[in-house]
Amino acid sequence: MDAWRADQVSSSSFPEIVELNIGGQMYTTRLETLNAVPNSLLWNTFSQGSPKFAARDSGGRFFFDRDGFLFRYILDYLRDSNFVLPDSFRERGRLQKEADFFLLHDFSKRLDGDSEVDSPHSAVSAVSPVVGPLGNPLGVRTGYVTIGYRGTYTIGRDFQTDARFRRVARITVCGKISLVKEVFGDTLNESRDPDRPPDKYTARYYLKYNFLEQAFDQLAETGLRMVACSSTGTCAYTSNDPNEDKIWTSYTEYVFSR
Repeated sequence: MDAWRADQVSSSSFPEIVELNIGGQMYTTRLETLNAVPNSLLWNTFSQGSPKFAARDSGGRFFFDRDGFLFRYILDYLRDSNFVLPDSFRERGRLQKEADFFLLHDFSKRLDGDSEVDSPHSAVSAVSPVVGPLGNPLGVRTGYVTIGYRGTYTIGRDFQTDARFRRVARITVCGKISLVKEVFGDTLNESRDPDRPPDKYTARYYLKYNFLEQAFDQLAETGLRMVACSSTGTCAYTSNDPNEDKIWTSYTEYVFSR
């Protein structure tokens, strides 16, 4: 009887606002968004299933062991049956694999570069982009973006205790003006170099937030990939007390290219 009742549980048993953990990436969306495509995996889970049998993480979020970065495009498609991929997007094959896993057959078909995209709702062309002499799509800005930050952390003298990190104070940005504005948009603080022409370079911009993960996401979404990084650090004792923790100060830079 209990199994029969579980099969009869309606989607109203799930909260209206659903928190998801997709491979370690957290998302929050409406239940009706997850149920937008009948017979998809998400529809079967949240419309036909029961919260009792859905996998959850330690925080109570519904868990799927899939690519958390690419799931954002899955959500875009579920919201309005449309999607837009960033310039020079290179994960089409992997995204199609995710669409197949979630049983989003129409989405997968539109991503297939070997078939014609005949749906009026599709925002992605199946035609390969025209490329320049260096293999870059014509019209796509190329170049390097360097982000850097200073940080401090403390470690006990015996190095057996966990490191205690302090919050990153500022993430600086170096690169061609037009490229860094394309990448970071309104999250870029230009107050230290406000009148720089777009074809010039600057090392004086910084971001309005201080989360490295968010910066890496924005760089990846616009087709930039990390090609180098470097870090320097110094340490000092704050007192002569042998039990006092060490304080380390470091500066780290990451170089991205497209």
